[in-house]
Amino acid sequence: MSEAPTMPKSSKLITALALIAMMSGLLVAVTFQVTAPRIALNKQKALEKAIFAVLPEATSAGNFLLQDGVLTSLTAEEFSQANVFAGYNDAGELVGIAMEASARGYSDVVRILYAYEPKNQCILGFTVLQSTETPGIGDKIETDADFLKNFDCLDASLNADLSSLANDIITVKNGKKVNAWEIDGISGATITSKAIGNALNQSANAMLPDLAKNQALLEKKGDS
Repeated sequence: MSEAPTMPKSSKLITALALIAMMSGLLVAVTFQVTAPRIALNKQKALEKAIFAVLPEATSAGNFLLQDGVLTSLTAEEFSQANVFAGYNDAGELVGIAMEASARGYSDVVRILYAYEPKNQCILGFTVLQSTETPGIGDKIETDADFLKNFDCLDASLNADLSSLANDIITVKNGKKVNAWEIDGISGATITSKAIGNALNQSANAMLPDLAKNQALLEKKGDS
């Protein structure tokens, strides 16, 4: 009668599993180190493209960091630190400002880049940077002509003391828009269109008052 096969000791199994786990972790770390710069560069290129998409009159852009009410001009090498992007025409005139905004949609967070025009204090458009909304429904925010008309000049004017928006940006039911600061929502994509309104309202209230106080620096950039 043959003997039963000898089972490996538990200590050997634990050691083998530990070595496998260490090697897997090392491979993940190495892969991240190798791919991270390329991923960052691709994201930067996509964002740069988006800036000129929402600011079509701009032929050049300046990078700025707005933090704690202070606006700082950044170099091209400091692009990844910027949260404000100013667009200038060939004459060096400020034609608009691009900023990111985000809010929870139906499936996940919707992240956009939007354009603000200081002269008329209005939002002129946006492009989606990240979204996992339902295809054919939630993605109508990028294709629905009536929805996009909201951004011909969406009112984002400030109150007298430049502390906040004079009127919060809100999304209303389709066909119910009566004020310039309201967004006429999309039937069948109510949650996603509300997310755009929420994102713009939060960002505009947080950023525009400080940008208005620092507008001289934004305009001076075009002369540098």
